[in-house]
Amino acid sequence: MKELFSSSFLSVTTYDNKSPILTRCKMAKSGNRIFFVMLLALLSACKKADTHEQGGVRSASILSLLVNGAPVVNGGHTADLSLDTPVAVDITFSEPIDTALLDRTKIFVIGVSATSVEISQGAGADHLALTIDNKALGFLSSYQLTLTSGNNLGVNLEDGFKCTLQTGIDPAPKFPTISDDSLLTLVESQTFKYFWDFGHPVSGMARERTSSGDIVTTGGTGFGVMATIVAAQRGFITREQAAGRIQTIVSFLGTQCTRYHGAFSHWINGRTGATQPFSTYDDGGDLVETALLMQGLLAARQYFNSSDPAEATLRSDITALWEGVEWDWYRQGGQNVLYWHWSSDYGWKMNMKIAGWNEAMAIYVLAASSPTHPIPKAVYDQGWAQNGNMRNGKTFYNYVLPLGPDYGGPLFFSHYSFLGLDPHNLQDQYADYWQQNLNHTLINYNYCVANPKGFSGYGPDCWGLTASDGNNGYSAFSPTNDQGVIAPTAALSAMPYTPEESMRALHFFYYTLGDKLWTQYGFRDAFNLTARWFGPDCIAINQGPIIVMIENYRTGLLWNLLMQDTEIQAGLTALGFTY
Repeated sequence: MKELFSSSFLSVTTYDNKSPILTRCKMAKSGNRIFFVMLLALLSACKKADTHEQGGVRSASILSLLVNGAPVVNGGHTADLSLDTPVAVDITFSEPIDTALLDRTKIFVIGVSATSVEISQGAGADHLALTIDNKALGFLSSYQLTLTSGNNLGVNLEDGFKCTLQTGIDPAPKFPTISDDSLLTLVESQTFKYFWDFGHPVSGMARERTSSGDIVTTGGTGFGVMATIVAAQRGFITREQAAGRIQTIVSFLGTQCTRYHGAFSHWINGRTGATQPFSTYDDGGDLVETALLMQGLLAARQYFNSSDPAEATLRSDITALWEGVEWDWYRQGGQNVLYWHWSSDYGWKMNMKIAGWNEAMAIYVLAASSPTHPIPKAVYDQGWAQNGNMRNGKTFYNYVLPLGPDYGGPLFFSHYSFLGLDPHNLQDQYADYWQQNLNHTLINYNYCVANPKGFSGYGPDCWGLTASDGNNGYSAFSPTNDQGVIAPTAALSAMPYTPEESMRALHFFYYTLGDKLWTQYGFRDAFNLTARWFGPDCIAINQGPIIVMIENYRTGLLWNLLMQDTEIQAGLTALGFTY
């Protein structure tokens, strides 16, 4: 009980904060008009203050809003909504409402017609119910539910309310179901078209991406050479066609392109052979890109092993390019480390050491394998392995990570160097590389399943963080740089390590998201279901590993080819590997 006013003349008492109730009024002298006027003024002021009336209408606010039973805050968004049933919205106001006074222009869902939104009294006098026809909503879409401020429902809504209704993925298969073996073959053949149909018409090299015109990529071309070997082996093209395309590439590299102490630039104009600067100071040799190219060419030298004159010429031309790379020059004056870049204009301005753990282990193996410009083991131990400082040894999701950054980094670390180097039984003093790549992949997978940031789609069907396009630009995505972006290459190129998990992801990418992801050149580079974004491009360095690693899982083709190269064997032995 709250006593508002008390004197020897007057006592007013209220029991309700909203509706003051006069319980007793004692007038010391009847007919005392002064005190009566005071009483009326006091009651009027109390009623206005306690009911927050504006213009004769009670003011109100939204206390809560539930969508399918889950709370959503002002400015927030729902989890992905199933479209199996209508969407139910329950709004609780701070005051009772009157649906007879509904103004529908102030309650609406942008993108949905008013006839598809039923509005009615909710479970209580202060509740409003909205039922949105699920047939009026599209899958994987966003709609804004809006309540504008002002007079409506018999109250004055003090503040507006907006939230986003997000719908989920259409679970229906987008393509007929085929056997897993047939699906793997389809993915290999369709993805190969990126390198074959979309290969540069002059140089034959791999374009950087589907929107890069004449710009071709050195490392991506190495991946494309490996993909071409797979295509010949699987019968997508003939052996003669494959050898002819690779010869076009090798001849272009040997006669049209600038070499920087034997190394090629990251990007090249595929029509003229001119160096295309990757950045201001990166306009010269790129040793990592060159090594990824040579990895593919050495596999081709092994594959095209017949006495046919065309194949013999191809082998000879590959050998000339291979023996021309001055790996030891990239020690920058004899240091026990390799450097990534050298420019004839800027020298060692980039000054980037190739130090582990990352995607570049194969660079040191190739450098040690060179018959003309090899590096000694000390360069590997001190430069790449940093005298053992590349070790990790911590446990993540119950898996010990032998090497590299916490949580393993982006998944391409376990792909690029191992397109040709077989990690099975590959060991040195620093790691068992099968265990390294397996655990790295499982950590990445389990992180996505745990989904600590709550991104849409993540789970056993949808996982894989690696370097790729993203809705906010290209980045090396990983558990420590997670922005909701999934790249199909991450899980698919992990097929040798996690076949069950990778096949489950393939089913999701192809059957469930195929209408948005599948293109004439295989899968789009990446997508972000939270942002409702699907990348427009395919990218060479992500398409290539899909083909190569799926084939390595199926037959070990590229692993067998490179590991049978006697020069590679000698390099591995020189660095202290067993295999």
